[in-house]
Amino acid sequence: MKYFGTDGFRGRANEELTVDHAFKIGKFVGWYYGLRQGRKTKAVIGKDTRRSSYMYENALVAGLVASGADAYVLRVTTTPSVSYVVRHGDFDCGIMITASHNPYHDNGIKLIDSGGYKMSPDVLEQVEAYIDGEFEIPLATGEQIGRAVDYVEGRARYIKSLIESMPCSLEGFRVAIDCANGSSTPIAPRVFTALGADVHVISNEPDGFNINMGCGSTHIERLQAYVREEGLDIGFAYDGDADRCIAVDEYGNVCDGDTIMYVCGAHLAKQGKLSGNTVVATVMSNIGLFKALDKLGIGYEKTDVGDKYVSACMQEHGYALGGEQSGHVIFSEYSATGDGINTSLRIMQTLVETGKSLAELAKPLKIYPQLLKNVKVEDKHAVMEHEAVKAAAADVEAALEGEGRALIRASGTEPLVRVMVEAPTIELCEQYVNKVVEVIESL
Repeated sequence: MKYFGTDGFRGRANEELTVDHAFKIGKFVGWYYGLRQGRKTKAVIGKDTRRSSYMYENALVAGLVASGADAYVLRVTTTPSVSYVVRHGDFDCGIMITASHNPYHDNGIKLIDSGGYKMSPDVLEQVEAYIDGEFEIPLATGEQIGRAVDYVEGRARYIKSLIESMPCSLEGFRVAIDCANGSSTPIAPRVFTALGADVHVISNEPDGFNINMGCGSTHIERLQAYVREEGLDIGFAYDGDADRCIAVDEYGNVCDGDTIMYVCGAHLAKQGKLSGNTVVATVMSNIGLFKALDKLGIGYEKTDVGDKYVSACMQEHGYALGGEQSGHVIFSEYSATGDGINTSLRIMQTLVETGKSLAELAKPLKIYPQLLKNVKVEDKHAVMEHEAVKAAAADVEAALEGEGRALIRASGTEPLVRVMVEAPTIELCEQYVNKVVEVIESL
């Protein structure tokens, strides 16, 4: 697609993604679900804490209302909360304004369908065609003009649902939460406090520019140090829109999405609640996860990178658990999409029900050293199809003899080719990644 990548329309604010784009997206959505069919669209809008998110919020509302839709505005909230509100309310779609884990100067627009899932490619293609002027959309007039509704109560319902999803108290647990100065700030601390935990919060003072800056799931070192220094039981870090969660155990060790899927998947399997006895991961998940699941007799499926592919696989087969190494983890009993705060609660539930710490539960999992390097290119698709690149990857795979692997993939949102190698040592990872990178750069 031209504008929408694996996780929405994303780019530098008012450069790659402009306020005009936002107005047109809102106008298209209002027309497509409503005016086009002679009815009124009901759409939910949420945003993260970036300064530019307020600009896009106003533009989207203007576009929606201009094409006859009613726009229900959640204000600062998380992506999974928008999904929840759409899924459990009488809404046609949802819109989330966020660039997720990117710096403040980027922003993005995610479109969500009535089921709470990411909008289908055929609809997104029509959005793109409208943005490019391939057809016109009429403006609503008279009584057809829509309205904007302040709908912070929708966020409150989401918070209530998280609290009610926990079958046990968290009293006695000392929990650290890194809000990344983002969307989880008004939500996560309230949830954990309501459940009885002794909550220690950092990175919870957003100023419009500090989202993800040296904090959150992409800068986990701050939470690691904090958990160690304060002697806490566990820590959770989210990204800007809180659809990711990375955990830190009582020793400050990082537990990424792979570790979370292992810990929770093993517990669900013992309880007979892991439908299909299968975990859905992506091709980027660590080889150590697959080896550990093999030992437990748990099956797995691998999808392309992107939580939308994980979600689609889970929907198709009715699986209960899936996710990405990056911390997008989906528990289908509770959510249609990755939800960082829900993931935290499911980890806490596992700790309470097993009576073990996170470090104890993760101990059997051996994570192989993994190195990822991004190579900026002019044509990522041409690079991916080049025979020399394919041959370099095959040579690495052969040299590792089953004790590691090489993976080359194009970024879904940037002009990058990502080269990843897993091997028994970080030195081998470096050696083999550089071998492939040199081939790409020589092109």
